[in-house]
Amino acid sequence: MQEQNYIRWRKIKAWGNRLAFYLCRIFPIKRHRICIATFEGKGGFGCNPKYIVRELHRRHPDYEFIWLVKDRDKRFPDYVKKAPYTVWGRAYWMSTAKVWIDNYRTHYGTAKRKGQYYLNTNHYTEGIKCTGLLRGEGFSRMAYLVSKADSDQMDALVTDSRWCDAVMPDSMLFAGAMLKTGAPRCDILYGERREARRRIREKHGLPQDAHIVMYAPTFREGAKNGKRSVYSEAWTLDFVRLLDTLEAKFGGKWYLCLRVHPQLAPTFRQYKNEALAGRIFDESQADDMYEVLAGMDFYITDYSSAIFEAGFAGIPAFIYADDIAQYAHDRGALMWNLATDPHERVRNNKAVTPQFDLTLPFPVASDNEELLEKLQQFDGNVYHQTMEKFTQAIGLVFDGKASARVAENIGGWMEDR
Repeated sequence: MQEQNYIRWRKIKAWGNRLAFYLCRIFPIKRHRICIATFEGKGGFGCNPKYIVRELHRRHPDYEFIWLVKDRDKRFPDYVKKAPYTVWGRAYWMSTAKVWIDNYRTHYGTAKRKGQYYLNTNHYTEGIKCTGLLRGEGFSRMAYLVSKADSDQMDALVTDSRWCDAVMPDSMLFAGAMLKTGAPRCDILYGERREARRRIREKHGLPQDAHIVMYAPTFREGAKNGKRSVYSEAWTLDFVRLLDTLEAKFGGKWYLCLRVHPQLAPTFRQYKNEALAGRIFDESQADDMYEVLAGMDFYITDYSSAIFEAGFAGIPAFIYADDIAQYAHDRGALMWNLATDPHERVRNNKAVTPQFDLTLPFPVASDNEELLEKLQQFDGNVYHQTMEKFTQAIGLVFDGKASARVAENIGGWMEDR
């Protein structure tokens, strides 16, 4: 009953949102206006939309870019106008834009007009955790309603592989046009990445020959009475032993970059440890994780989809997950049989991805001892060969040209009268 009451309340609020959009239809659509949002207004100039907007501005300096954001202190280029992520802010600017770009989903109650186009870039590609209908009973009725209302308005969804094209109909509740362009945010990961490496070391006062490992625990969420809540748990990863092991294995001086999910960043308390003084820094507040990731030498997460993108860039990546069984239960399922397969040969979950027969390319550890042991056993040549086979098997598009391809598609929409 409580869940039903909550859904009823959300539907009433959505009706109010739609009313605001309908009232704003008295204003004409501006042919060269594009409206953008990331992470429900919590994100800044980052993720896939950032790279698309930069490319569009390079090609079309006359385009007007409106970025809806909750935190008006976030910084954007001069050619991007900030607008409030409020009911009337969304209603006015979205109702008068020719194209919408979003990496998450539009607010419940958003109403698109005839002659407008909506591109969803998503904020993940290949993944470990199930989303959408793939979660089974873990996908609440309210989450379904919000996702379905959003996907019903999409004109296209950005993907980067056959894998994404296969899972997105259930994951995103969208069976329309898939733009298999590659992920624009990954353009910065393609190639030698020297400039990105230089910038992150200069920013934190580190030697240019410093080695950096990023630890990026995933976004966690739960639901009570249908209402979503975000939470974080204490880490069990031993950072001191991790850095010492990396130094013993690979040589040089190693530092730790901590990065939590953007939706947790505003309330994140910087991790402090006397034993790590001078060896750790926090990049949780950075709007663009991929500028940071491009400067890394190693990557560790539990269930974040960014591990695949790190791997595509050739960055050694490990899974450290000390709660696999519980997490798989909470999510309804995982895309990979982490809880049942031997760690040496984790395969895709055929119940959710029957079209594929794949081996997870990343070493998996469930405690510190296992992680350190696998770090010591790591063979870079074997890892790169495994990644190459994996990318071929999923039909990956990763060549540094994704932003250009997406911009070309949007340019066509902008000229459509």
